[in-house]
Amino acid sequence: MTVQIPRPATDKAKGRARTTQPPPPGRHRKAQGSAGTLPYLLLLPALAITAVLLGYPLVKNGILSFQKLGMKELIQHLTEWNGFDNYTDVLGGEDFWRVTIRTVVFTAVNVTLIMLLGTLVGLLLARLGRKMRLTLLMALVLAWAMPIIAATTVYQWLFAERYGVVNWILDKLGWHSMADYSWTSSQFSTFFVITVMLVWTSIPFVAINLYAATTTIAKELYEAAGLDGAGAWRTFTSVTFPFIKPFLLATTFLEIIWIFKAFPHVYAINGGGPDRLTETLPVYAFVEGVGNQHYGMGAAISVLTILVLMGLTSYYIRMVMKQEREDS
Repeated sequence: MTVQIPRPATDKAKGRARTTQPPPPGRHRKAQGSAGTLPYLLLLPALAITAVLLGYPLVKNGILSFQKLGMKELIQHLTEWNGFDNYTDVLGGEDFWRVTIRTVVFTAVNVTLIMLLGTLVGLLLARLGRKMRLTLLMALVLAWAMPIIAATTVYQWLFAERYGVVNWILDKLGWHSMADYSWTSSQFSTFFVITVMLVWTSIPFVAINLYAATTTIAKELYEAAGLDGAGAWRTFTSVTFPFIKPFLLATTFLEIIWIFKAFPHVYAINGGGPDRLTETLPVYAFVEGVGNQHYGMGAAISVLTILVLMGLTSYYIRMVMKQEREDS
């Protein structure tokens, strides 16, 4: 009697069971197409809202900048086009260039102080214990969340001429000439108050961002640096700084925009005074447009302000991209 041994299931049937047929080409292209258009569809609501809330005012402002629009034209609903006369008058005068240089210097000083102090506070948060870190974070968030007008009111009280806390403290410390000092009587002292307020309200954003960046650094890198005998400065330059550098660049970019366009901080303290010596470009546009009722002129100044800001930010972006190419 012969015994037939069944053969292993390696025949064509098993092969066919293991073989997977590729999807039809049309279905693959359809899936790719739907996946490629989905992000754009999700962005449509945000783009539509941005176009309505931001795009329309920009276009309307650009149209007004080519008109002679004063109180007479506004009341009588007259439209009088004057071409580039508003831009010619603004660019041909000394006030615009003086205010532009002042705004650039003001932005550079404030951004430098904010980034320096904000980075130090962010590194301090990374070194503190849990309870102290939570306490400092709460204080930073409260300072950051305070409304701008409320912050300016507080600083007006602090630096008040007769009843301000700052003058009282300076008088008690021996500077008796500061007892009735007016901090808004000169250009330098007014800018000093504005700078202190801007730095105080901006440090929390930088510090919290930098602290969040330090949490992404592996502790093993610090342990390795300690075993190699690296000090605090060498550890910062070799371990911490390379990781937080992208955050520093992005935060600096945002702070340049924030400080350059700061309007309520400057205007609420002293209205751009004394003698319009503390006007920055946003305040200058408001005073000329709304204050002096030269609305077409104010619109032209605001358009030029946007162009100056775009020039500064584009220059900064080119510097960042060049640095990234050199690092890579």
